[in-house]
Amino acid sequence: MLKTIVFDFDGTLADSKEAFLSAYNQIAERHGYPAMTWALFDELKKLSIKERCSMLGIPLHKIPFLIGELSKQYKQSLKYIQMMEGAVDMLRELSELGYALAIISSNEEKNIRTFLQIHELNYFSTILCSKKLFAKDRLMRKYVKHNNFDVSEVLYVGDEERDIVASKKCGIKVIWAKWGFDSIENVRNAKPDYIAERPEDVVHIAQALAH
Repeated sequence: MLKTIVFDFDGTLADSKEAFLSAYNQIAERHGYPAMTWALFDELKKLSIKERCSMLGIPLHKIPFLIGELSKQYKQSLKYIQMMEGAVDMLRELSELGYALAIISSNEEKNIRTFLQIHELNYFSTILCSKKLFAKDRLMRKYVKHNNFDVSEVLYVGDEERDIVASKKCGIKVIWAKWGFDSIENVRNAKPDYIAERPEDVVHIAQALAH
């Protein structure tokens, strides 16, 4: 029986694409990487992280350092970032249905908590973060173990291929949020268990799993 729904943050709950693009371009200018345009952003959505780095000329080993810089730039945009359309209603409905809600993200916990405070959202019992791009499966296992959940009682909602891969590693069912960062070309091979066209679909999927 489904007991908890865990969300990715950027691209799934927070509409942070413009903030990301702005932050990236400031970092790119400092390091001599190509500037990001919306057209390029749309192209990158179809590629894996490794392919994106190759296209932008960014060595993979530099990603952890750039994430720290990106987070600092991102922090300056927090007050301008909005929730994804329909996401607030989704969270309210899921909370009313009795599900424990959590966030597992590669963003900084302080950024997320500041954002939630700005938008007066207090639905989340747990927020777990790691700066490592591919460490979400560890955080998922930590969340499951700490709360004594069975993996069958957990559902993850994320917008990127790595969200799906991490969930699969843990045996957790995963919804791909179509409105986020990655495109279907990128996530198709990862085989999400469910696809949500819009936030309200997450509620419908959760209700179906409850029966």
